[in-house]
Amino acid sequence: MFYRFSIYYICESKFNGIMQLVFASNNANKIKEIQILLPNTIQVISLSDIGCYEEIPETAATIEGNAILKANYVTQKYGYNCFADDTGLEVEALNGEPGVYSARYAGEQKNPDDNMDKLLGNLEGKSNRNAQFKTVIALNLNGKQHLFTGIIKGTIINDKLGNQGFGYDPIFQPEGYQHTFAQLSLQEKATISHRGLATKQLLDFLKK
Repeated sequence: MFYRFSIYYICESKFNGIMQLVFASNNANKIKEIQILLPNTIQVISLSDIGCYEEIPETAATIEGNAILKANYVTQKYGYNCFADDTGLEVEALNGEPGVYSARYAGEQKNPDDNMDKLLGNLEGKSNRNAQFKTVIALNLNGKQHLFTGIIKGTIINDKLGNQGFGYDPIFQPEGYQHTFAQLSLQEKATISHRGLATKQLLDFLKK
């Protein structure tokens, strides 16, 4: 039942000049970032919009694996064309930590301040502050899957600066900038960020 409805829904959207794609997330910040980058002809539909309120398991060992898990969960259970992303902060001096565990680095409470505090504590005394954000988007469209990857390099600063963004943004300073992600406007961050770069690849693909 879900599958038949979803095909009608998507076809109807295209007929009206709008492509509606389910984004496997209920994270309002992520949804805003991605919607800013997409044209008016593509509308992002959240998980709650399709009646999905459960937390999708993220049990893969890699960022790519988690993106695929989430996209497949929505397609298989609800029948929608969709895309999902997973993001990790990889710190060079910590052998790539927190990586795939970025959201729950300090525990299952998934508290951003706790995560940042743990990361800063683990970097105490280390001169190498190099890091990168990596986002992988998995797109399930018409029975085929496509992956898009965005990476932005930068450094981890010593103190939290800025109140924009989310996650590790207050301590990540992107390469070539004097401000953290959390000090940039949502529009500025969206155009240069890891998620922005992956989304641009997604958009270029959809334009074809």
